[in-house]
Amino acid sequence: MQRRTLLKGAVALSASLALNRKALFATAADSRIEVLLDEPLGTISPAVYGHFTEMLGAVVYDGIWVGENSKIPNTGGIRKTVIEKLRQIKAPMVRWPGGCFADSYDWTDGIGVPAKRPERGGFWRGEPNAFGTPEFMRFCRLTGAEPYFAANVRSLSPLAFDHWIEYCNAPVEKSSLGRMRADDGSRDPYNVKYWGIGNEAWGCGGNLTPAEYSEEFRKFTTWTPGYGAPLNFIAVGPGSDDLDWTEQFCLSTFAGKRAINPKTVYGWSIHHYTWDLARGKTHDWDAAKGDALQFDQQDWYEVFREGGKIEKIMLSNWDVLGQYDPGHHIKLVVDEYGTWYKPGSEVDSSHSLGQQITLRDALLTAQTLDIFNRHAEKMGIGACAQLINCLNSLFLSYEDKFIVTPNFFVFDIYQSHQGATAVRAEFSAPQVNYQRDSHPATFWGLNGSASLKDKTLTLTVVNPHTTENREAEIALRGGSLSSVEAVVLTNSDIHAHNTFDHPEFVSAVTQKIPASGATVRYTFAPASVTKLSITLS
Repeated sequence: MQRRTLLKGAVALSASLALNRKALFATAADSRIEVLLDEPLGTISPAVYGHFTEMLGAVVYDGIWVGENSKIPNTGGIRKTVIEKLRQIKAPMVRWPGGCFADSYDWTDGIGVPAKRPERGGFWRGEPNAFGTPEFMRFCRLTGAEPYFAANVRSLSPLAFDHWIEYCNAPVEKSSLGRMRADDGSRDPYNVKYWGIGNEAWGCGGNLTPAEYSEEFRKFTTWTPGYGAPLNFIAVGPGSDDLDWTEQFCLSTFAGKRAINPKTVYGWSIHHYTWDLARGKTHDWDAAKGDALQFDQQDWYEVFREGGKIEKIMLSNWDVLGQYDPGHHIKLVVDEYGTWYKPGSEVDSSHSLGQQITLRDALLTAQTLDIFNRHAEKMGIGACAQLINCLNSLFLSYEDKFIVTPNFFVFDIYQSHQGATAVRAEFSAPQVNYQRDSHPATFWGLNGSASLKDKTLTLTVVNPHTTENREAEIALRGGSLSSVEAVVLTNSDIHAHNTFDHPEFVSAVTQKIPASGATVRYTFAPASVTKLSITLS
């Protein structure tokens, strides 16, 4: 039965790609995309394509960390396949150790001889502390990713924070903590520059008021030694759309006689998870969650409608920040985003908050990255939650088993946006119409983003419709093309996902598109993510 399903999906994908080729010679298109090459929006920070690894469930232990004596192939205890795959997608940044875990974590428990490190009860689970700062930095160096640390504001002091920076960044000649780092394997400073001042301070990070958090933020960031490395401090922003938190923090921090300069703040952290809110559900923590695998067309569309709200949340926060930081030195840091479903689809019971990742999640992730690209001048960092075995993961593993999820292919497809100049792209397409709790509902029918690097234009497009192709005429304003290559992620089954038994059920397909001039026609398959790599003449 599974084999027939696989064959059916492959045949449908081949037919869809054949339709794309035929569309080049069609006489009419139902959609239009205009790319304005001479209207740059800003440089897309590579860190926007970052990831998140919390000390939670099997994200670190059995996910990233298997131990140096494991039979699973590893490099210094780090699962080798994770290293290889992150290098493949040029992962630019990883956030650690939380999440809610961060504000219960004493960084000194995770340094020194591993066998002598204390075991703790931990926030989510028992914490053996085999994976601490030295191991995380080894992971970053092996993958080529920049580290982003989340500091403990709820239960540690500013002095402890200063000492963590000293351990990471101080030269061995000037610091006993620097010499401790050298004993742990790195004589050279780590030069960590991204520091989150707590996590979700309005909730698990202390249940603080904005004014109380502002006071802590001031303490943690005043006269903090950097030891030559620039320190980019990231303040805790709202949970989803709580603009009152943003307004009150700004009033307490950037207004009045005791105001601090917004230039001292690098980023404003925003968290937004996507839940299925249809069928009379509310924002109740548990009741709002749908199923990762068992969903219908309405559930499919609700994910994109709800997930798209992150754009409004970003813009509204940007506007409030601009009232106190008119130069917009503070950038948006969306360091937790993705889908969140109810338990039941995790590959093992030890995977707290684990879930399967389907084609639906890949399109939601692509939609989010396109939003980031369209607001490149506003974005500093993004972090998909989370990297492995938890929520919106790129990878799933259990013991020696390992697979990539459809989300991995999105980051692989989109990596050419990193460091490129985002340019304006206008999309015109029929809307998606569906029934939401027996009432008509609509949202966009085709959307994406464009960026330019040297002579290559990258255009990424999401078609969320479950059954309809979208034939589009793509027009370049300010240039012409000489060749086009398409990479497509889709499947005939919207529930499609990879498993340990069938690790390549969902994967991307590449095709060449004959084209020249200032326009090209292309048919975007249903339920698809597509990248068009356009070489300009």
